[in-house]
Amino acid sequence: MWCRRLGWLLKTPSQPRGSVGHGSPWLPRARRTIPAAPARCHHTAPESLKCAWQLHGDHLELRYANTLMRLDFVWLRDHCRSASCYNAKTNQRSLDTASVDLAIRPKAVRVDETTLFLTWPDGHVTRYGLEWLVKNSYEGQKQQVMHPRILWNAEIYRQAQVPSVDCRSFLETDEGLKEFLRNFLLYGIAFVENVAPTKEDTEILAERISLIRETIYGRMWYFTSDFSRGDTAYTKLALDRHTDTTYFQEPCGIQVFHCLKHEGTGGRTLLVDGFYAAEQVLHQAPEQFELLSKVPLKHEYIENVGGCHNHMIGVGPVLNVYPWNNELYLIRYNNYDRAVINTVPYDVVHRWYAAHRTLTAELRRPENELWVKLKPGKALFIDNWRVLHGREAFTGYRQLCGCYLTRDDVLNTARLLGLQA
Repeated sequence: MWCRRLGWLLKTPSQPRGSVGHGSPWLPRARRTIPAAPARCHHTAPESLKCAWQLHGDHLELRYANTLMRLDFVWLRDHCRSASCYNAKTNQRSLDTASVDLAIRPKAVRVDETTLFLTWPDGHVTRYGLEWLVKNSYEGQKQQVMHPRILWNAEIYRQAQVPSVDCRSFLETDEGLKEFLRNFLLYGIAFVENVAPTKEDTEILAERISLIRETIYGRMWYFTSDFSRGDTAYTKLALDRHTDTTYFQEPCGIQVFHCLKHEGTGGRTLLVDGFYAAEQVLHQAPEQFELLSKVPLKHEYIENVGGCHNHMIGVGPVLNVYPWNNELYLIRYNNYDRAVINTVPYDVVHRWYAAHRTLTAELRRPENELWVKLKPGKALFIDNWRVLHGREAFTGYRQLCGCYLTRDDVLNTARLLGLQA
């Protein structure tokens, strides 16, 4: 598993604040109500029972389904799902969090086979399913991944024989759309075949799964080597692997490419799984992985070509991880657009260069490079937060169209079809 625990984020004191005693025994699951009192130790739960709990000064410790949870009293009151605290129709909190006494503690606690009951000083009763607590507690979340993935190099991807989805099935059936999104979520790339080679048909394709994100490049764009924009992409030169729009505060989530015409040679598209490369760095040099996930950098785009005048700056580390489970969710890698490094102190910058070199070496390993020849009728969707793309130099006239999609809407579509996203 590529996720790891960054010690500086997950360190906890040897004794939680407000706890009573070291190595206190556990209270067995019981149906009777037991008043909550500070500095109280409870009997050890028999091994045959699934659930045991113990009160501390400011939190409840609960062991269930092999998970030891520490649940703050304010958290327990704030997340109450009773009708007066939570609107089940809108799935929104009704309780005013700021009204909860920060020194609150339950007057009584009871646990049965499936449910935790808490009675508060004002008589309000909160009920939690034990399974819900395991799923939603910090301890439960840090054992899970937000987005299941299959990391790949070129050989792994080829052996998987990931199928393309036919355009008609993609557009007209939930089954085709779900198959496409499943492939996209797992691998970070997915293809649709038999698309009419026009910008209009590509737009219809994109709108099937998301709103199109309009940027400084427009909504739908044509892409040729006419130097019409101040970007190396608008040439016939080779492009090294990179992610797009690193100079946005939130880089675009998904990119769509569709080659409409190519009368010439070369121009193959390069794809590299950035998360696979990052995992190799994690195994080889975990301290370098950590450095790349902590040091913020600026990326910059300055354009003064024709009527296009733009100056964009985005800030963030190369590797971005969720702090509770250290799951990598975004790689921001573009050597073309990286700005002056002036956010890193002297005693860190050289170590950062070494870490960047290690990651770059992994990204450039030939075995990690998947080369694809895009042809009219075959549309490619790329997770721009994960998969780097590039191209080889080409000759002749080559025209692509495409767009960026809003990541939230793609994930929304996937969840509505029953996928974890």
